[in-house]
Amino acid sequence: MLFRNEFSLELARDSNKPIYLCLAASIIREIEQGRLKSGERLPGTRILAKNLGLHRNTVDAAYHELTMQGWLVAQSSRGTFVADDLPDFAPIAPINPPSSRPPKREIIATRMLNISDGTPDPRLVPRSELIRAFRHALGTPAFLSGASYVDPRGTTELRIALAETFFDARGVSISPDEIMITHGSQMGLFLAASALLKPSDVIAVENPGYPYAWAAFRATGAKIIGIPVDEDGIDVEKLAIIAEETPALQAVYVTPHHQYPTTVTLGMGRRLRLLEIARQHNLTLIEDDYDHEYRFDSKPILPLVARAYHQQPFIHLGSFSKLLAPTIRLGYVIAPPDIMARMMAYRESIDRQGDIPLELALASMIENGDLGRHSRKARRVYAARRDVLAEELKTHLGDAFTFTIPAGGLAIWLRLTDRLNAQIWAEDAAERGLCIKDGQRFSLDDSYPLNYFRFGYAHLNEDEIRHAVSLLLQSCPNAID
Repeated sequence: MLFRNEFSLELARDSNKPIYLCLAASIIREIEQGRLKSGERLPGTRILAKNLGLHRNTVDAAYHELTMQGWLVAQSSRGTFVADDLPDFAPIAPINPPSSRPPKREIIATRMLNISDGTPDPRLVPRSELIRAFRHALGTPAFLSGASYVDPRGTTELRIALAETFFDARGVSISPDEIMITHGSQMGLFLAASALLKPSDVIAVENPGYPYAWAAFRATGAKIIGIPVDEDGIDVEKLAIIAEETPALQAVYVTPHHQYPTTVTLGMGRRLRLLEIARQHNLTLIEDDYDHEYRFDSKPILPLVARAYHQQPFIHLGSFSKLLAPTIRLGYVIAPPDIMARMMAYRESIDRQGDIPLELALASMIENGDLGRHSRKARRVYAARRDVLAEELKTHLGDAFTFTIPAGGLAIWLRLTDRLNAQIWAEDAAERGLCIKDGQRFSLDDSYPLNYFRFGYAHLNEDEIRHAVSLLLQSCPNAID
């Protein structure tokens, strides 16, 4: 399905024709000029009517006329589209007779505002410090003397900086040899899954949870079992039952700091019980600590790896993309020697080394404190944005959502009231220029309905947040199920 982020229409009025036929002719002209392509979705009748100052029935009549003529196709619950069987029209310039007055034009434009599931704002990246760190990296012996490929785990400089400074602040005592630097956390997930799982194995995951982690586990051929998540995080007693009944269960994947997508923090009681279950059944714990830095109302809770790494099988993952920007593709994995050795072998088969200049630059920023200063600044900014979003939602959409203000993270998990439908609302919001995805994509299977939105706010400034809530408010009336 095609749907342009920006759509403009020139409406030519003719006093000798009904307005709906004028609109129909204008749409035909857009198709013949190649500006509307076969299969492209048109704006909803209400949106187009509002922007052109027409009655909705007028737009509906124009769409109906064009559907009857074969120019458009109406698809139930999806919208109205340019017919697929039309020939390709070469773009042509509109021609007006020299002596005629140009027709009255009314222009509409809608730009798509994207709501992420929790990405940082690239505008906050400390560019000067990063540029300085890159310049320094390009002049270091580690870069200039690099006559051969480096260790597949990544540069020694960054792994030492992580072990001595970064992880030490999290209560984690490890050797640089137990760290692998990856191109983002997704690569780390894939390598860890490949090293740990085989087709006959089973892995337990949170449900709702992180679909990209599931994709990495499924790529190994392993079976995935979902463990329910409630307002306190993963249901550890349900996990205990599954572990008793499933001899092939090898591992558990969790996001305990801010559960993805619900944002809840796993309490100490459940943390200790989770570690106990893992020890009893010899399960490998895979902890994804994707946004550790963003704890607003208290100090970050120490990761599970700080308590149990040297006591039982454990894999810990994280990402610098959440700390800086999605385009900075650096993640890391902590793993015991046997799993790390297998990860190294898989790594060398697809990617013999990482991004050396970026790794050296980041090591420098960790050591001189630039990364820590950025983290503290970003935390203040994102906390303020969280509060703005929460206030806007309560003020304007308090009857539509229930939510708990998260103690940290970069998103708010919104539960819709029963009379509203998240999927319908998201589709209507898209017609108004707001891209927000409904919560069903976080469900492991369709039997677990999720009438929610995950509203990632960190990449939006305060004015953009207010605009996004305004667009949600405008599209709310049509979300009634």
